[in-house]
Amino acid sequence: MTTPLTDLSPDQLAERLTALRAEYEELQAKGLKLDLTRGKPGADQLDLSEGLLRLPTGHQDAAGTDVRNYGGLDGLPELREIFADLLGLDASAIVVGGNSSLTMMYQVVTWMLLKGGPDSPRPWSQEPVVKFVCPVPGYDRHFTMLAELGIEMVTVPMNDDGPDVQAVRALVADDPAVKGLWLVPTYANPTGAVCSAEVAAELIAMPTAAPDFRILWDNAYAVHHLTDTETKSADALGLAAASGHPNRPIVFASTSKITFAGAGVAALAASAENRAWYLQRLGYASIGPDKINQLRHVEFFGDADGVRAHMRKHRDLIAPKFEAVDDALESRLGGLGIATWSKPTGGYFVNLDVLDGTASRVIQLAKEAGIALTPAGSAFPHGNDPHDRNIRLAPTFPALADVEAAMAGVALCAELAAAEKLAE
Repeated sequence: MTTPLTDLSPDQLAERLTALRAEYEELQAKGLKLDLTRGKPGADQLDLSEGLLRLPTGHQDAAGTDVRNYGGLDGLPELREIFADLLGLDASAIVVGGNSSLTMMYQVVTWMLLKGGPDSPRPWSQEPVVKFVCPVPGYDRHFTMLAELGIEMVTVPMNDDGPDVQAVRALVADDPAVKGLWLVPTYANPTGAVCSAEVAAELIAMPTAAPDFRILWDNAYAVHHLTDTETKSADALGLAAASGHPNRPIVFASTSKITFAGAGVAALAASAENRAWYLQRLGYASIGPDKINQLRHVEFFGDADGVRAHMRKHRDLIAPKFEAVDDALESRLGGLGIATWSKPTGGYFVNLDVLDGTASRVIQLAKEAGIALTPAGSAFPHGNDPHDRNIRLAPTFPALADVEAAMAGVALCAELAAAEKLAE
């Protein structure tokens, strides 16, 4: 039975620390150059979509529209149908655009600042302060977007079933400056949490002081399953319509980690009023999306079942990498009482919490051993993890053997940093 590091006597801890330092020197001597920093598809995953490069075979959609020309601001109807099936929504709610859902999110927040939404008393930029609720750990690009736009961020814990509802309620009930909430509802970045239908219903129905409160429902990993259990996302738009807050959620998704990360298609879904508002703003900036790429995706997949079959191929490639992460952490850190980690059933990340006050040290040790990790605190607004314990692991991009080697090193660094801390 493994003895927790915290139960070791000072002499035992000193002995363990000496052994760990010797092992770490051996790790450094290997001259590793490994990278677990970003959640990107691996080359073998991108190869799954190589057929896209030979498509489309023609230049007309099902209705006979010439996709080479202007127009079609809301995207090809066939592709809207595919997204609708995958997201459990009505195609009439969907707009299909370019390659980046993050761009669509930026557009929505920026236009809310400049113009306000359909139910805004005034543009957000005319408010004294604008705040967003940010579940943590969360997605760093959500936070950097808000920081760039001068929006204040207030945090709530991200639980296994979604954001802490009571904490959110306390923030939104009486403060009209709180205008929004970020949410990755399915296989959240980085924890892998899934927002339950019950939590989603409460978030969408709760009273808010701001009449134009928005939930930016970033469903980036809706079909990115790692097991045979394919979790479905809550029906945000249906819940919103039933609760009397139809404009509250705006849903985003993309094929960025389905086909080509830099050349996929993105989608937005919203109430009829929000959709019209978005398309009006978009119409001033664009005469239509890249419909050739949209037709390419329609031909490649055929329908939503084609996407699902494609994602099972992705799962076959990346699930072993997630198993390797768990195996390395369990074999080295299990029972030591110095770390906990997620065991996601989907998505792209593993969330590792090490001993308080040691995450920065773990990442420094890993870097000096040739293993690149996401900076400590990256899953928190302004990079500030108040406990200095959270590390986001991204195992999809490297080869399996590299994931195994990197994670063995990360686990060693976590134990070494913890022993150093306890020995202080």
